[in-house]
Amino acid sequence: MSRPSSTGPSANKTCSKQQQHTPSPAAGTLISAGPGSSTIPTAAAVITGPGSPVSPQHHELASLFECPVCFDYVLPPILQCQAGHLVCNQCRQKLTCCPTCRGPLTPSIRNLAMEKVASAVLFPCKYASTGCSLALHHTEKPEHEDVCAFRPYACPCPGASCKWQGSLETVMPHLMHAHKSITTLQGEDIVFLATDINLPGAVDWVMMQSCFGHHFMLVLEKQEKYEGHQQFFAIVLLIGTRKQADNFAYRLELNGNRRRLTWEATPRSIHDGVATAIMNSDCLAFDTAIAHLFADNGNLGINVTISTCCP
Repeated sequence: MSRPSSTGPSANKTCSKQQQHTPSPAAGTLISAGPGSSTIPTAAAVITGPGSPVSPQHHELASLFECPVCFDYVLPPILQCQAGHLVCNQCRQKLTCCPTCRGPLTPSIRNLAMEKVASAVLFPCKYASTGCSLALHHTEKPEHEDVCAFRPYACPCPGASCKWQGSLETVMPHLMHAHKSITTLQGEDIVFLATDINLPGAVDWVMMQSCFGHHFMLVLEKQEKYEGHQQFFAIVLLIGTRKQADNFAYRLELNGNRRRLTWEATPRSIHDGVATAIMNSDCLAFDTAIAHLFADNGNLGINVTISTCCP
């Protein structure tokens, strides 16, 4: 759905944990080829340790496993067409004939010899072109690629239709250029003001916080779990890697009417995203009734504190 967008009041004052006065609130942005018959190199050319320099012989051996459709690697279980050509399992499910010889892909024929060779090969990470130098056993490759630091980053803005992807270094320039309405506050102690929390339907509020030489994205998301029951989810994401995120902690606090609700956690990397945090319940969650206890004229202020963790 199309979501309204607005920019809250600007805040020029930096607020730190040592100051005694209450930081001024600022509103978050509302974001309503197939392998040929090449000779296989000798086993001595196979690399035996992850992260080792990749030799030309290793590249030649691994290239025998290239899928002719997606150019990723064909990993066990390895199936071939009747003429012996290989295609990866993901592409095979979408094909009706062999992309190399146009012959039938059925019945399925297992290539046990190539599977044995694959067990002796270390395959480059699929993100080698963006900087990853690891070579891994085929059983370790999928798990590594799910968390690889060189995997492209998606635009971290929740609820937006932005399909941008890029390196970590280009995330902030992208946000500043394509999402100019997002407010950024300086300091480790700020107030995130979500305006008009009574708006119907699913709504997201977003704001940036800059401190300790890093940028953090503050997100408040309202979802309708089922008809008539809405729930709020608040989380802090680091514009950085998972390893960098482990160096920080954040606290979210709702105050008002002699009540206090607090959540403390390690920020998630934008590689994980808001949806993963909500799915794993790794965020501050509260329903509409709780929100109204702390809201003032439909506006909800959340105190946000970022701190560094001791090594």
